[in-house]
Amino acid sequence: MTKKRSMLRRFASYYKPHKTLFIIDMICAFAISAFNLVYPYITKQIINNYVPNKLVNMLLGAAGFLFGFYIIKAGLNYFLHCWGHIVGVRIQSDMRRELFTHLQKLPFAYFDDNKTGVIMSRMTNDLFQVSELAHHGPEDVFLSAITLIGAFIMLSTINVYLTLIVFAFIPFFVLYIILIRAKMKKVYAETRVAQGEVNADIESAISGMRVSRAYTAAQHELQKFDVGNDRFVESRYRQFKLLGKFHSIMTFFMDFLYFAVLLAGGLFFFYGKISVGDFTAFVLYISTLITPIRTLVTIYDQIQEGATGFKRFCDIMDEDVERESETALDPDSLGGNIEFKNVTFGYGDDDGHKVIHDFSLKIPAGKTVALVGPSGGGKTTLCHLIPRFYEIDSGSITVDGYDIRDLSRYALRRNIGIVQQDVFLFNGTVKENIAYGDFSATDDMIVQAAKRANIHDYVMSLPNGYDTEVGERGVKLSGGQKQRISIARAFLKNPPILILDEATSALDNATEMQIQAALEELQGGRTTLVVAHRLSTVKNADEIIVITANGVEERGTHEKLIAHNGIYKELYDYQFKNL
Repeated sequence: MTKKRSMLRRFASYYKPHKTLFIIDMICAFAISAFNLVYPYITKQIINNYVPNKLVNMLLGAAGFLFGFYIIKAGLNYFLHCWGHIVGVRIQSDMRRELFTHLQKLPFAYFDDNKTGVIMSRMTNDLFQVSELAHHGPEDVFLSAITLIGAFIMLSTINVYLTLIVFAFIPFFVLYIILIRAKMKKVYAETRVAQGEVNADIESAISGMRVSRAYTAAQHELQKFDVGNDRFVESRYRQFKLLGKFHSIMTFFMDFLYFAVLLAGGLFFFYGKISVGDFTAFVLYISTLITPIRTLVTIYDQIQEGATGFKRFCDIMDEDVERESETALDPDSLGGNIEFKNVTFGYGDDDGHKVIHDFSLKIPAGKTVALVGPSGGGKTTLCHLIPRFYEIDSGSITVDGYDIRDLSRYALRRNIGIVQQDVFLFNGTVKENIAYGDFSATDDMIVQAAKRANIHDYVMSLPNGYDTEVGERGVKLSGGQKQRISIARAFLKNPPILILDEATSALDNATEMQIQAALEELQGGRTTLVVAHRLSTVKNADEIIVITANGVEERGTHEKLIAHNGIYKELYDYQFKNL
């Protein structure tokens, strides 16, 4: 587990690559704060000295001096708001890249337990709030702190007793912030969770739009959405109720400061303890003092949003990634001899239920072994264990004598090709999707792979050929076309080990027969593990393993299993009884 660092120190580390720009930003904020303290001082000089003594040249000089300051201040504000935001965006970009990279390394179990929409919410909404905090947080807090300290010093030079009277109320302001902080942190966290759930519902509804339309389930989806949406509204209600209370009390506090200054300052002036110019400057400095307080009140909501977003970002970043052994082996290629030795595996933390229990199997290099049997026996799970998508609980899986836990995942997975029932195509072109088999492949190699998968002629009939967009998840293609692209990927990868997990079960018989020919060519010379419910696709396998919830029930060639007159024969007769 990643060692815990303080959140503040961890957050500050993201400024390091952009420290030059950040330092310039802080210098600009400091200069603006200093300029804000000049105006009341010059006002005091004008009222107490230049006007009563009719010093016109001094008056004009002071006015020109102020005007020049305002021009410089305008330029500083431009830099602050433009490049300050750019610092925030760059930090957001760094975090998003780091988060995306981390997600690529997380085990499959993490994605089994977390919704895609929730993860997307953390990568977009949360990091946007972090970006705003990265810009406004340090800048506004620093600017406000300098202004507060400067105003206190300048007020003390005018009348220290009046200053102490005014600042005596500030501890109450700080105490209130401390008391309300815990409540606001909790409410903001609840809001983030609710927003993530809404995003997850939307992502699921859009992805399953065809299913919901086909089953006229729009009203059901709306009801599901309303539950999450109402929860989000309720959390927002609590957030804004608390925020409204916070802002109203803070506004009252700032108004009370004006009231205290006018009352106490008026009495000081009445008793001759302060001059007109000093009293005017004091009121102006109080305005200068209240501005940073108002800024802190305004950004408090933003600080809470950003801090909550950063906490959720850190929650993912602290998740354990797929670990590699320090001595992990990286052989150039593998032959394909696979052996399961007393393998036991169960999903999640439920030790009482094991999908695979004490399973053993040898698959010689170049041979085709089929796994058949009723659902729930762990056939697909076995396919997931070979490339280490999940870690086994006990036993071992070896490839060419190497325990797969001693191999780097990259070395292992680059030697395995997978064709699944549920083909996933990325939003891009046909060529880009086939190229997933080998990103270094030339166009000729991609075309050759497509020809071997019997998809080339269809691709050439498309408006843009291999540059045709397939749409999200390949929505513009039929199931058979997507499957052939998946097979083309495997041809391009040319792995020694091939896993076919229900590769044709979702296709019609005619399409299945066409694709089966491509699959048989693909299997040639490779160690192939086939999971199938359609027994017609595995008749030619070198060995057929019948797996049930009890483990391996039968094994042998198609002819031997038929002659055995057991489970396989029963399944086979059931599938072909009407033929």
